[in-house]
Amino acid sequence: MFDSVGTLLAEHKELQIKLAEPETHADQALARKLGRRYAQLNGVVEAHSRWTQLQDDLETAQEFAADDAELAAEVPRLQAELEEASEKLLRMLIPRDENDARNAILEIKGGAGGDEAALFAGDLLRMYTRYAESKGWKTEIISSTPSDLGGYKDVQMAVKANTTDPAEGVYAHLKFEGGVHRVQRVPETESQGRIHTSAAGVLVLPEVDEPEEIEIAQNDLKIDVYRSSGPGGQSVNTTDSAVRITHLPTGIVVAMQNEKSQLQNKEAAMRVLRSRLLAHQQEQLDAESAQVRKSQVRTMDRSERIRTYNFPENRIADHRTGYKAYNLDAVINGDLEAVVQSCIQLDEQERLAALSDTDD
Repeated sequence: MFDSVGTLLAEHKELQIKLAEPETHADQALARKLGRRYAQLNGVVEAHSRWTQLQDDLETAQEFAADDAELAAEVPRLQAELEEASEKLLRMLIPRDENDARNAILEIKGGAGGDEAALFAGDLLRMYTRYAESKGWKTEIISSTPSDLGGYKDVQMAVKANTTDPAEGVYAHLKFEGGVHRVQRVPETESQGRIHTSAAGVLVLPEVDEPEEIEIAQNDLKIDVYRSSGPGGQSVNTTDSAVRITHLPTGIVVAMQNEKSQLQNKEAAMRVLRSRLLAHQQEQLDAESAQVRKSQVRTMDRSERIRTYNFPENRIADHRTGYKAYNLDAVINGDLEAVVQSCIQLDEQERLAALSDTDD
């Protein structure tokens, strides 16, 4: 069952040596990449150490149980703890997404439903902001386009945590939020009290730690500048501060106009572009890999409806995991952990099943 442990333990020792070498840290992008992998393997090392120790303790207790009543009484407890440690080690051996330890950029767009969809996009932004606060993460609005009646036509937010542990990473928790979020409620603009259905799309991108991680040739970029529009300061509609960057090889387009200066908008656009390119590269690698597991949980596709928020019934339902609860008022205010964990647990089950199929 644990045939792969030896290889991972050897890799952990090798990384420990590399991370102690000064030349490794001369390349910060490499150092971060190796550091993320080392932190991931730390969990395997600790789980394996615990499992090994319990095995030894149980063997000792069983060997002398006939002559020592205290040791005999320890056997059932050690057997239960060993079983628990085995399950934990097995979970640690499940291949992880290498981006799990990264921070993330959330993009939220109001979809079908006009003003009500924009209001719902604002509700989702508040939900993720408060969830981040509950986890001790920091948030930063990168770009936003407010709607006339409140909420957002679209908004981009960076979420950051100070951790290298993949299990605690922002992206590990938020990557399953990508897709269509559907809301059912009576809009503030509805005078007849009728329930409307509208939606907002969410895209979650792993954030690039260092610009050097993603190589972008200047010749591959088409950069346009234009005048900002919408509410703002005196610079709006008077200077060409807005920036639109097109990455020609992939066709990815990023536009920014929130900052007052063209340089600031360009830097923000490049930040988002790098994250989109990282996600694009990962999708290509997954598509090329014959071993890739098509998760029923994770999606980068805004067109897939993943969750319904039914306000009249105070019900939250995730259509991928089957999770359902009647505490929508708490969830929309940031109490999102149970919903997130339902996605993480289903994903682990799928990965574990794929791992078992490979072993067979």
